[in-house]
Amino acid sequence: MNKNYKIYIAGHKGMVGSAIWRALESKGYTNLIGQTSKELDLRNQQHVQAFFQSEKPDVVIDAAARVGGILANNNFPYTFLMENMLIQNNLIQTALDTDVKKFVFLGSSCIYPKLAPQPLQEECLLTSSLEPTNEWYAIAKISGVKACESIRKQFNKDFVSLMPTNLYGSNDNFDLQTSHVLPAMIRKFHEAKNNNNQPVTLWGSGIPMREFLHVDDMADAVVFALENQLDEHLYNIGTGIDLTIRELAELIQKIVGHQGEIVWDSSKPDGTPRKLMDVSKMKNIGWSATISLEEGIKATYQWFLENEHSFKEVKI
Repeated sequence: MNKNYKIYIAGHKGMVGSAIWRALESKGYTNLIGQTSKELDLRNQQHVQAFFQSEKPDVVIDAAARVGGILANNNFPYTFLMENMLIQNNLIQTALDTDVKKFVFLGSSCIYPKLAPQPLQEECLLTSSLEPTNEWYAIAKISGVKACESIRKQFNKDFVSLMPTNLYGSNDNFDLQTSHVLPAMIRKFHEAKNNNNQPVTLWGSGIPMREFLHVDDMADAVVFALENQLDEHLYNIGTGIDLTIRELAELIQKIVGHQGEIVWDSSKPDGTPRKLMDVSKMKNIGWSATISLEEGIKATYQWFLENEHSFKEVKI
């Protein structure tokens, strides 16, 4: 990778995009460009085309998406399906039209079937049905993976898809209506601690198992993908280690210092029973995660404390 290549990071202000920006800067890449959603509406094909024609990026990293947890996916299925397809289709098609040298598409482990054999291998894609609570987002991301794969096949272009497991870290979303499980837990335990260690109610049984990857590790994997020629179109990005949601809650409770009770609301959905990624393909070509879960949660909680003033008050 030429350090002078112009690299466009779509979604550069989000948790993943900002981490990729930091990682590239630390490696000496200085010709980075980004536009906020107010500056460039990625759902608008004409606006995306005009931006590419003006800026002429050499490399594109698609870290832009409409994201959210079970609640948001259930409440806004059409929004999650259509907006994500519009965003990625505009970026992929315009990158192809303008002869971009490398395109990195970022998705999610939710693209894999709900009951696929564990750990999840790239080959299990489309082998059975998806988890209903996030299938809208998953279908959009699957279409992006297939678009990049078909471009490799038809045009021999360097388009690659990276599928991370559950991500967390600096610049995460701590809004309890739309956040994912780990940042939501951090906020709930913190607010409860500050309210005389009130009980914390969490969704589900606590039995499902999940894998978590710090966003700085994800960014490092993206840089690795840029700096190396990847022979396949799809790679899982994760730690290869999981734990139960109950164990996660107890770890976060310990780090935050909450002394109260944890109440599990089993009337709420658990989601997929287990989502452990097989990360052997990336490991075999030289990349592995390095940040432990406890280390990562401590750093994320510290970031939360430093930015707590910017979050709306939560009613426990």
